Amino acid sequence: MFYKLLIVVFLAVSLQGTPSDGQKKKETLLSEKVSQMMEWASKRAVIRMNGEKFRRLIRAPPRNYSVVIMFTALQPQRQCAVCKQADEEYQILANSWRYSNAFTNRIFFATVDFDEGSDVFQMLNMNSAPTFINFPAKGKPKRADTYELQVRGFAAEQLARWVADRTDVHIRVIRPPNYAGPLMLGLLLAFIGSLAYLRRNNLEFLFNKNVWAFSALSYIHGSSQAQFVAETHIVLLFNAAVTLGMVLLHEAATSDLDVGKRKIMCVAGIGLVVLFFSWLLSIFRAKYHGYPYSFLLG
Repeated sequence: MFYKLLIVVFLAVSLQGTPSDGQKKKETLLSEKVSQMMEWASKRAVIRMNGEKFRRLIRAPPRNYSVVIMFTALQPQRQCAVCKQADEEYQILANSWRYSNAFTNRIFFATVDFDEGSDVFQMLNMNSAPTFINFPAKGKPKRADTYELQVRGFAAEQLARWVADRTDVHIRVIRPPNYAGPLMLGLLLAFIGSLAYLRRNNLEFLFNKNVWAFSALSYIHGSSQAQFVAETHIVLLFNAAVTLGMVLLHEAATSDLDVGKRKIMCVAGIGLVVLFFSWLLSIFRAKYHGYPYSFLLG
């Protein structure tokens, strides 16, 4: 009797320790999902999702990874300028994570465009874009898993802080180099060099304290919460240059000067308007990352 009882206990323990077919199937399905997501992430930092992919890889269990999704409308006919700007910042964030040494399969970044996944928008009762939602590894998204775009803006650094709060994954944002600043500095130095050459017989202006003091203060602060006094003067000068360009264009069209001089005035006017108006827009974008417009230097 004792031996029979021992055999029953042994069989019960053995069966309990053996994974069921359902458990094996679940683990296999999860492994396939992770492998699929990793394969896509290796090709694109931001995975493009449609309705079928969303239901299979995000809505349907099992899932042990978080997915941050940007719901957007990037097609030209949608005319969503903010979507384009937000997508640029989102790409920077995703690439910073994808190509960092800390990259794992804990979190993925994806996007659902309205024209490719309108059924997903209907499924989630969404009627605006862009919208960022974190789908956690366990459970359904909570209220805090929807990014407060109107409050925080869509700068990659702000998105990274939100991701860290929701997933405990810290991403160091690495922005691609921006050559607009060095280009403008080069043009400024070329202008100063040309002026010095033209006035090589009278270089007293180089020893003017006011000129050097203003040059030292000619800095645009990168935050919308701070502003130097010199910034006001810089923007004033840029507006004056744009206005001068418009005046030259008007004179080129209406004056009685010969054709050659009018062509020169026209070219100079277009150059002033295009260069300084573009520079103004780049300053606005630097001060406020949510500013949606750019031109040439954007």
